[in-house]
Amino acid sequence: MEFPVHGIYPAMLTPMNPDESPNLEAIPTLVEYVLGAGVHGLFVVGTHGEAYALTTQEREAVIAAYVQAVAGRVPVLAGVGAVTTRAALANLRGAEEAGADGVSVVAPYFISPGQDELYAHFRAIAEATDLPVLLYDLPSRTHISIAPQTMARLAEIDNIVGIKDSSGDLNNTIDHIRLTPGDTAVMNGNDGLICAALGAGTAGAVAATANIVPGLLVSLYESFRGGDLEAAWEAQLRVMPLRRCFALSTVPDPIKEAARAIGLPVGPTARPVGPMSGEAKQRLRQVLGDLGLSVQE
Repeated sequence: MEFPVHGIYPAMLTPMNPDESPNLEAIPTLVEYVLGAGVHGLFVVGTHGEAYALTTQEREAVIAAYVQAVAGRVPVLAGVGAVTTRAALANLRGAEEAGADGVSVVAPYFISPGQDELYAHFRAIAEATDLPVLLYDLPSRTHISIAPQTMARLAEIDNIVGIKDSSGDLNNTIDHIRLTPGDTAVMNGNDGLICAALGAGTAGAVAATANIVPGLLVSLYESFRGGDLEAAWEAQLRVMPLRRCFALSTVPDPIKEAARAIGLPVGPTARPVGPMSGEAKQRLRQVLGDLGLSVQE
């Protein structure tokens, strides 16, 4: 199966109303902002999309709203991961009903399954759908890793087309690339390593900062692919201060606060997360100004 993901995929935010229900009417604004910069696809209801804060019905509604707003211009990948296989399969059905072009499955969290259990989990999900499946390794949140050797086994399944590696470990990324077939793509999930990961052979990146500076990340990718490594690294260095702002408060609030600061209608972050301190907001706004963005008072 041809891999549907390459280039820059923003890890899209889920806009919320004051009561923390999804603000579906705001989604087209977010879509047009990133598509106008030339992103290659959208990654929705993941970590920065606050999937954990959505009910099953809300998750499906958010995916459907993104699919409708995109209107086939780029692929939409939807997160369907859950603690149990049964719950992930239920999320999968919702993503299919909502019209997603593919699904992403994060490793289970809270529990600590072994590699054989992970293999069985992901295999069951892949065999339950005809959609392309991108696995998602996020050990800082799930506390377990999808080992490159396990990914190599899973890559033999036709519709498991790749993995988003958010380990932040370039050695791990290289092992994924080294051990999987050439038609299995690895997407980088750490915004600070996009350029280095492209050099190692990744297909692109799923990047939260692309909610804020999509054009900068697209230029990074296109410059690298075009052989202008100096321009690619210059873009990577410009991204770094914004990526460092992730440490100012609990993810995903830093990116939501950045979006609010530049006038995007994302609303609050689901409690107990956020809001960041006044000092942190000031530091974030300085970074946004340095990037040439117009910051609202």
